[in-house]
Amino acid sequence: MNYQELAQTIIEKIGGKQNIKGLTHCATRLRFNLKEEKNAQTDELKNTAGVMGVVSKGGQYQVIIGSDVGSVYKEILKEVPSLDGEQANSDEKDDRGTASKIIDTITGIFTPILPAITAAGMLKAVLSLLVVFNAIDKTGQTYIIIDFMADSAFYFLPILLAASSAQKFKTNMYLAMMVGGILLHPNFVGMVNAIKEAGEGGIHLFGLPISAVTYGSSVIPIILAVWFMSYVEPIADKVSPKAIKFFSKPLITIAIVGTVSLVVIGPVGYFISDGISNGIKALENFSPWLVPTIIGALTPLFVATGTHYGLVPIGINNRMTTGYDSVIYPGMLASNLGQGAASLAVGVKSKDSSIKQVAASAGLTGLFGITEPALYGVNLKYKTPLYAAMIGGGIGGLFMGITRVKNFTGGSPGLLTLPSYIGDDTLSHLYMACIGAVISIVISFVISYILYKDPVVETTKVIAKKSEDTSSSDISSITEVATPIKGEIVALGSVEDGMFSEEILGKGFAVKPVEGVVYAPVSGTVTAIFDSKHAIGLTSDSGVELLIHIGIDTVQLNGDGYEYFVEKGQNIEIGDKLIQFDLEKITEKGYNIITPVVVTNSADFGDIITLTKALSEPGEQVMKVIR
Repeated sequence: MNYQELAQTIIEKIGGKQNIKGLTHCATRLRFNLKEEKNAQTDELKNTAGVMGVVSKGGQYQVIIGSDVGSVYKEILKEVPSLDGEQANSDEKDDRGTASKIIDTITGIFTPILPAITAAGMLKAVLSLLVVFNAIDKTGQTYIIIDFMADSAFYFLPILLAASSAQKFKTNMYLAMMVGGILLHPNFVGMVNAIKEAGEGGIHLFGLPISAVTYGSSVIPIILAVWFMSYVEPIADKVSPKAIKFFSKPLITIAIVGTVSLVVIGPVGYFISDGISNGIKALENFSPWLVPTIIGALTPLFVATGTHYGLVPIGINNRMTTGYDSVIYPGMLASNLGQGAASLAVGVKSKDSSIKQVAASAGLTGLFGITEPALYGVNLKYKTPLYAAMIGGGIGGLFMGITRVKNFTGGSPGLLTLPSYIGDDTLSHLYMACIGAVISIVISFVISYILYKDPVVETTKVIAKKSEDTSSSDISSITEVATPIKGEIVALGSVEDGMFSEEILGKGFAVKPVEGVVYAPVSGTVTAIFDSKHAIGLTSDSGVELLIHIGIDTVQLNGDGYEYFVEKGQNIEIGDKLIQFDLEKITEKGYNIITPVVVTNSADFGDIITLTKALSEPGEQVMKVIR
């Protein structure tokens, strides 16, 4: 492959150098940020020799190259040196739609803080259980301590949001957290409480009026404040002389942002939050079943388009302003359980072993709140399970809406977060949530089981010529590939990435790891390593080219949690240690750690046979590559 010619062709087909805002790469893909995606000649690019496929995903225009991506990437940088792997300046025009920008922003702000909110919510659920069963006294110190431990994440939510908002808006995180601290400072809270108790007077800063509102547990005010700071900080940087910029820049930023936040942004954000909460209450009083029903039925479509992230903050805002959410999370609970049950029904009914295994596994994870494997691997693929999930989710949401089930703490909606419906010192909401869950599961499972039929696969017989040396040639042309990681061996269709699940890169299998060490599955040579250390390319002694890709989208970790034990060009034997990775750390950061093992030159072989297994030890043979 001529990397220079391919790089030049790719640049030409995506609209030229002037159309590129930024470029990075992972183990197999060039990830472009384009100014005008419509200028790219996608069809021609897909048909270009050396390009395996093209997808537009997550705001990126991704050109799939395979294990040679690093070499092509370097040639593109030679053609466009200004890229150097960095994103373009922030003043470049972003042509994404408004809705896409908003959803992307919401996702980036709320996803990092979910573990803290979930932990606080589950502490609240435990506390409610202890009270319900008279295990502790509400006036005792034990109750008070656990209560303020749980309340800490909720009360100081503006500071948590300040940190994640700063990362999203690309401004100083610590100054943003300081703004959150200003809104929550005890002296300010004391002034507000004194004004409310006196019923008269006001708060003023240099004569500017400050609304007597508190911001503990608030959501919108701090996000607006940090967004405002992202514009103020660059101005402060420009006007500050170099000699004193170290202290003048943060001084100017905080003086302006702190003042404007207290006088204007805070009160505006407070009233927006209050308005959303009151609107939800009014809708709930008018028709309590409507929104949970719609969300229960349509959440699979929201997830498929990414718009479900727009609903999560509404549920959080409801809990922060009223103490509970009765519309968003109950509907999502019904939907998730419906999707899991529909996929599980496919696993029970299917006669195809590969479909059975994928559907059963995806169904179980769906019941526990992680629906993407079920949605993309089964429900959308076979359609009838999707219809069943939408019907079951809608009816379950309807029941929980009619009974006004309240969610008090959030979490990923599924069986594991049912305790989040414990609150108000009663178990009634938990009981109703459990009944609604059963309704969604049963209806979705039954409908999916009735409607689903295995896809018809046409088979043809291949008659091969036999020669005198057939047996010896067959033996020499078979390469056995071992599992490189301890874990569950599954079909590539289980991978939540079309590049692997649709076998664009080649055939193979995937591993769901239970430990973080990668061993050589064949004897051969290390032919590709990456700066992000999340993947490795190997070529066996018999010419089988393998790509081991640890996790999905883990290139974004930039090598954090990964360590190589080999170098490019090094000879290896089966069982040699290749990579060590921090399984827990990567998982905690929200990445799917499933590991595809792909034969990237599959077209050079006659057949590739893979086996699936519940638990396989490194070194066990799981794939045969037949020439």
